[in-house]
Amino acid sequence: MARTELKTPYAAPAIEKAFEVIETLAGRPDGALVSEIAADLGRSVGELFRIIVVLERLGYLRRSSSTDRYTVAYKFLELGYRATPAQNIVRAALPEMQALAIEAGQSCHLVVVSEGRGVVIAREEQPGRRGFALKVGAQIDIIQSCSGHVLLAFSKHQKSERIVRAAEDEQGIEVDRAWLAGRVADIRRRGYDIRKSPITHGVTDISFPIFGFDGDVVAAVTIPFLELIDGSQKVGLDAARDLLRATAARVSDRLGYQPEASVDSDLLSVGSC
Repeated sequence: MARTELKTPYAAPAIEKAFEVIETLAGRPDGALVSEIAADLGRSVGELFRIIVVLERLGYLRRSSSTDRYTVAYKFLELGYRATPAQNIVRAALPEMQALAIEAGQSCHLVVVSEGRGVVIAREEQPGRRGFALKVGAQIDIIQSCSGHVLLAFSKHQKSERIVRAAEDEQGIEVDRAWLAGRVADIRRRGYDIRKSPITHGVTDISFPIFGFDGDVVAAVTIPFLELIDGSQKVGLDAARDLLRATAARVSDRLGYQPEASVDSDLLSVGSC
């Protein structure tokens, strides 16, 4: 969409162009080349090139190493979380995660999508002497992990397709779409995912989706359930699952989610990605 000239006594052309680029890319989930951005805005490549490079350097845009296409980076969501406390999923989730860790005697963490991967944005360690927890900032393989599959399963088709393609681009892999379609279909029917950790012996991952006020999945809350050899864990696996389900529901409620008003037929259909 071509730019609209605004008459104002205060002009900052470079800033205006930067936001024009960002708004244009917001409507292009698959990204765009510099030449395509310029064409959309009715500007020359020379006008925009340096601005785009600076936005990339500052972390606001991301350029694909394989296609040279630019997309809006996760940094905007991070800023949005910090700038809008009412919508901050971490603020909403942490009290519930703290209660969960005490009641279940298990650590838990919160994962969001960042381009083609998951990122741990919060965690709560269980209060005992023995436990297992991921660090805040840890990156999660969205194609292979329990949390990643939950996020894919409850994302809308267009978003999930974008995530899978980004993961393929970042990891240099080709995802088995038939296998992934079967996995996420099972998770949607069940409402959550549970399976043995593919990385850590003795850990069973359990993950539930968290939904925002608009009905979209915004995060996955996960317990890496540690089963002790002597069976001295505070609760069993089934009880931990039920506690986690209730936690996810309460966090979603804190974010304004209304299940009865959020039925959406456009959930992921990975088989057609």
